[in-house]
Amino acid sequence: MKAVILIFFISLNLCAQLPKGFVYVQNEIPTIQIELRYFSKNNFVGERIDGYQKEVLILSKEAVDALKLVQYKLNKKGLGLNIFDGYRPQRAVNHFYKWALDVNDTLMKQQFYPNELKRDLFKNGYIATKSGHTRGSTLDVTLIDLKTGNEIDMGSPYDFFGQESWVTFDMLTVKQKRNRNQLQKIMLANGFRNYQKEWWHFTLNNEPYPNTYFDFLVK
Repeated sequence: MKAVILIFFISLNLCAQLPKGFVYVQNEIPTIQIELRYFSKNNFVGERIDGYQKEVLILSKEAVDALKLVQYKLNKKGLGLNIFDGYRPQRAVNHFYKWALDVNDTLMKQQFYPNELKRDLFKNGYIATKSGHTRGSTLDVTLIDLKTGNEIDMGSPYDFFGQESWVTFDMLTVKQKRNRNQLQKIMLANGFRNYQKEWWHFTLNNEPYPNTYFDFLVK
């Protein structure tokens, strides 16, 4: 009995770390797969990003409720969600801004923006001083094959800055087009809107905090 009470107490403390209205996605959708790129060095900056202290995915409760239905429908087709990022602290966005100002730091250029000048990333809409992610109802996501656990081919990798990642980019194979369309269709049909320059980026239409940019830690 003591062990049960202790576990329950720890669970309550974990939930209490989040502001009201936010949840840990893995607690709500245990089957979801996550790969928080900004908790690792595998991102366009090349280092862990400020504010990411643990590989846990956080979103508004409303966004997660919509995702539950998406995941359920995908699972019936043998597919699932793999999420690269959800809620993003403002300090992480500030980290991106400081990185972008250092035009000599091009360590990850060949992998993430080979055809873009770093000084143009703001102008071209790939980086901003404010992000929808910081409002808590935006996520970066792709699809996986449930049998293998592998991502399906979308024609360009996540966070690739260039026209190849635009939703309307047409120089793709038939399979890649079908995969992208499948992701777009199911997300838009279940309450999300897309961002035309990033096939992976979606925001809840009726997001609960449309004008608030949060800065609590991902932990």
